[in-house]
Amino acid sequence: MKKILLATTVLMLSICLNAQTKKAAPKKTTGSSAPATTSGLKTTNDSLSYAFGISLAQYMKSQGITNINYIMLTKAISQTLKGETPLIDMNTANSLMGRLAENKSKEACASEKERGRLFLEENKKRPGIKVTASGLQYEIIKEGTGPIPSREDTVIAHYAGSLTNGKEFDNSYKRGEPLTIPVAGVIPGWTEALTMMPVGSKWKLYIPSTIGYGDYGAGQDIPGGATLVFEVELIELKNKK
Repeated sequence: MKKILLATTVLMLSICLNAQTKKAAPKKTTGSSAPATTSGLKTTNDSLSYAFGISLAQYMKSQGITNINYIMLTKAISQTLKGETPLIDMNTANSLMGRLAENKSKEACASEKERGRLFLEENKKRPGIKVTASGLQYEIIKEGTGPIPSREDTVIAHYAGSLTNGKEFDNSYKRGEPLTIPVAGVIPGWTEALTMMPVGSKWKLYIPSTIGYGDYGAGQDIPGGATLVFEVELIELKNKK
């Protein structure tokens, strides 16, 4: 949705710029006053108009739009500049762009889920991999001997998280500070694992999106539908020996 608003803002800025330049006849410029050195860009307005066009085109390209009706595009701009009634209102336009973004998001999520499914299917065949009813997969790197947390506990743990392609998105070891968090305050895959891990353990978790961040993902680094890989070291239960 942020991308939609950005693209709309860029387009509106372009429209405003053109509207302002149409109100007064442009002054003649000499070769020395022309700011652009690229062929065809003779004035500041030329350069800015072209820049807005690039920005809008990049947005459309990011949404998978490779074919556009330029007649309709220029018609919409012209009608807006002239104050004429457009073929569709702004609410309808936003709805159309919103559906486009939603469809692209669903396609990307479905593709990510399929990659995760194939990864987990192969991963569970490896020796030492355990699978729970929820779909969580884990392997024990180090078995601790301390107490096992309950959902009501708060734990201190180090971890490193990555996608199935190895791209790391978080690492408490690199920050030099472990995570302190309620067992029930993390994603379901973590909660399930923590309530099976004795303190002192280090496990590697393979978490499908259904017990991870779901179809929406988290931030810029975790896409919707992503299967996650975590190394989790359970250091202690907070305020408990």
